[in-house]
Amino acid sequence: IGEGAFKKDANGAHKIRVAPGSKDTPPRVVASKSHKGPILDMFLSQMGTHELVSMGSSLKFCLVAEGKADVYPRLSPTMEWDTAAAQAIVEAAGGTVMDLDGFRLRYNKEDLHNPFFMVSAKSAAAGGGGGDGGNGQGCSH
Repeated sequence: IGEGAFKKDANGAHKIRVAPGSKDTPPRVVASKSHKGPILDMFLSQMGTHELVSMGSSLKFCLVAEGKADVYPRLSPTMEWDTAAAQAIVEAAGGTVMDLDGFRLRYNKEDLHNPFFMVSAKSAAAGGGGGDGGNGQGCSH
C-alpha cells in the first residue's frame, strides 16, 4: 500500500487516486446490477441528489479507487474473497472500505461473510467511528 495504486493500460502504468469530492457536483454512486433492493433504495433516497452508475463485480471498487466514482454502498451479502484485493487497491489509492459502524473490513474471521459496507473516497461517507476493527491491519488473528 505504501507505493500507491496504479492502473495499467496501453500507454503504461498510471498512478490512480480517489476523487477529492466536490460540493458543486452530486456524488457518483456505483451499485450492483443484480443486488439492488429496498435497503439500497432507502440509502440512495437518504443520500439526496446523486449520479447512479450500475454495474456488476468488484469493478465498482476500482471506479472509486480511480476517482471515477465517489461511493459504493454494498448492502447485500459478500464473502471475504470478493473484497480483499479490491479493498487493498482502494486503500492504496487513498479511499476507505468501512462496515456500517465505521470500521475497516476484517479478514481471516471464523465466518467468512462480510458485513454490509461502504467503499468511499473519504472516511466520512462511511458514517461511523473510522476505526480499524481493533488491530490496525483490517485483519483478525
